[in-house]
Amino acid sequence: MTDTRPEVVPELGTVRPRRPPLGRDFGRLWTAAAFSNLADGLGRTAVPLIATTLTTDPLAIAAVGALAFLPWLVFGLPAGMLVDRFDRRVIMAGANTLRASAAIALAVLTVTGELTIWALFAGVLVFGLGETLFDNATNAVVPALVARGGLDRANGRIQAAQITIDSFLAQPVAGLLFAVSLALPLWLGALGYLVPIVLALLLPAAAARPRRDPEDTRPASPISTRTALAYLWRHRYLRALVIFTSVVGSAFSFAQAATILYFLDTQGVPPAAIGFVTAGVGVGALAGSLVAPLLVDRFGRGAVMLGANLLAAVSLALVAAAPGVVLAVAFYALMAFAVSTWNVPWGALRQLIVPGDIFGRVLGVIRSLTWGLFPIATLAGGLAARVDLRLPYIIAAGVTLAATAVASRLILAASRQTGPLPVSASTDAQATQPNSSSSS
Repeated sequence: MTDTRPEVVPELGTVRPRRPPLGRDFGRLWTAAAFSNLADGLGRTAVPLIATTLTTDPLAIAAVGALAFLPWLVFGLPAGMLVDRFDRRVIMAGANTLRASAAIALAVLTVTGELTIWALFAGVLVFGLGETLFDNATNAVVPALVARGGLDRANGRIQAAQITIDSFLAQPVAGLLFAVSLALPLWLGALGYLVPIVLALLLPAAAARPRRDPEDTRPASPISTRTALAYLWRHRYLRALVIFTSVVGSAFSFAQAATILYFLDTQGVPPAAIGFVTAGVGVGALAGSLVAPLLVDRFGRGAVMLGANLLAAVSLALVAAAPGVVLAVAFYALMAFAVSTWNVPWGALRQLIVPGDIFGRVLGVIRSLTWGLFPIATLAGGLAARVDLRLPYIIAAGVTLAATAVASRLILAASRQTGPLPVSASTDAQATQPNSSSSS
């Protein structure tokens, strides 16, 4: 006898839709960025080591690190203008051709015994110049290759690759290569810069030019930095977030000024083991970049950004209060986790808000304003560390907590940002944005 009773289907609950893949083109961009990060990391570790073979002057060796930030301060705005004017694929390829040429030139000078500290300074400046172009173009290309719903995941994967390569691959490999031959890290770095040249040129035509929102009816803007400055100034919400990011980022730089001395002198870490400290911190940063997209999906972009800053403030205070090296590393890794968790949605938010045809210039303005303050904050943190090596962390924790409290409504509103705001509409839309002041 046939059973004619209806089949009982168990209740499975709400099934979350499967997230679409980021695509092959994004895979090419990610691979290009990964190889460039490898080359950057090798140079970032090897160049100061090479400098110690040329001079014993601490100021000269410190200048190597300081010069790496100078191109962002001086060339950040022109780099953004170039990224908006020309084919972004060619910009990426040209930037890495420039950096590969500098690495090869330094390697040849090293092998022939002709390398001087001034040539090393020049090489660092060229590396930094190429970085402003390549990184700006990479950030600008992502929205052309990835749907809006995938921006957080895309930025998270790019940041995860950067952290993994810098913390766990480039630094130890550069040290080993340097021990074999002074020029070997430079040769391998040059190879790392060459691979992304091919990958960048293989990107689709959509990556070449800024993608314009179909609903954006404003006329095409002239290619000038003034347009980006005007957009950022009129867009009160974005402007306030940039100010907030500058304050908090400077607080982090202030805290990190004497990190090595803090672990060596206060926590008693042997110099040979300092790599384990940086690796532990890298674990936290990597975890943040991987978890951030999942947190954004679960709780929303604004809540994640607010929570990340609160966690960073608490972590900084805990680093200062840590009674031993294990807890100090754990709390520092927690702070790195919070910073990475913030960086992922913050990058996606910029890509959502800023129209594609002016993104390069606006990003150049933002990084010039924010990163230009970091060297000053670092010097100030060094002065505070002369009083007590724990003091910079305490001050940075207080500044971060206060700034986050003032800007809490502003940060939470990030979840309501869904797309670009045309320049012509930015002033009218201010009435709908949370109130902000220069302190946020």
